[in-house]
Amino acid sequence: MIYEMTYQIRVTDFEKGLHWYKTLLNKEPDFTPHEGFAEWEIIPGAWLQVSEGSPSEGSGPMRLGVRSIEDERVRLMSELDVEFFEIFAREEVPVKWATFSDPWGNQFGFFEYVKEAEMHDRVASILGKKK
Repeated sequence: MIYEMTYQIRVTDFEKGLHWYKTLLNKEPDFTPHEGFAEWEIIPGAWLQVSEGSPSEGSGPMRLGVRSIEDERVRLMSELDVEFFEIFAREEVPVKWATFSDPWGNQFGFFEYVKEAEMHDRVASILGKKK
């Protein structure tokens, strides 16, 4: 039985990486057990770890669900100098999605449910709330 997950990315400049990810996630790390390592619980049981080291080529993207990709794109371009990134959608897919890179080449992205009711249903399911 799988009950929890972690996803680790590496950055060559930990202090810069720590600042970048605090800004991306809009919060301080939830756990910093030692120097050169920080961890955020994104949703219950799902952790993002940022560690000092050499980034892995070709990994990702890890996509995070957001209310508005457009708003997040504007925020990241303004606050983190992320380059403009395209938002994709297909009629048969219930979400829009986009991918961008951090300054170390780690691939990240966002997705947004096309129908807001689907997002609310998904959040309720994740939190264990009945409809």
